[in-house]
Amino acid sequence: FLNFKQSLKFKLIEMPEEETKRLINNTSKEKYIVFIDPGHGGRDPGAIGRLGTLEKNITLKTSIMLKKALKRYKNINSILSRDKDIYLSLKERTKLAKINNADIFISLHADSSKNNKANGISVFSLSDKASDKEARMLAKRENDVDNFLGNENKIKDPIIYNTLIKMFQRKAMNDSSYLAKKILSNLENTKLAVNRGHRFAGFAVLKSYEIPSVLIEIGFLSNKQEEKKLLSTKYLNELSNGLAAAINNYFNTHK
Repeated sequence: FLNFKQSLKFKLIEMPEEETKRLINNTSKEKYIVFIDPGHGGRDPGAIGRLGTLEKNITLKTSIMLKKALKRYKNINSILSRDKDIYLSLKERTKLAKINNADIFISLHADSSKNNKANGISVFSLSDKASDKEARMLAKRENDVDNFLGNENKIKDPIIYNTLIKMFQRKAMNDSSYLAKKILSNLENTKLAVNRGHRFAGFAVLKSYEIPSVLIEIGFLSNKQEEKKLLSTKYLNELSNGLAAAINNYFNTHK
């Protein structure tokens, strides 16, 4: 691989040397780092349920419970992008994951739909083309949050970099797809909720070129029955345990 790097030397000018070294040396380690990102927060409440539940509170509670569930696995350390009700831009979230040398990035959200009967869990990974119209609209809504709040510090598409960057991005996208499938197959075994499947869209928060990243919509706040379920600590505990088991399985089967 180092010989390959040398052959691309003329293309590496655009990338800082320390960044190249970090990518090259990102090898297997004793402890994997899971970066958990509770969606929304602070002045950005996210979706609001029919009972008045705020998405930002549900994602934070679930993320804290997921972090606790992951403590059972000695080969995993987990980090939260936020552990309180604060606003973070999409770029700040991905930057924090990078600073902490995350092995995977998990963004948690609670969906909303014009269809009050919509329910279930969706796991998204990055793609230039959305898997369906609903996925495309959801990604646009999430990506536009910073614009609505006047934040100009936006994520730029990493594809502007060179061939080496593109290679790492493609690998990260493949790994993200594998992680999404692991999560969904594990949740199917728990019988927790309707599985809406593995879907694709251009979520800005997933645009890391070296970290496998997925966005999980854990339920629909627009569905009153599902909103009640998301307010249940027992349910969220089962969900967190299921996600933690899937993440551990990902690391054990995808070296």
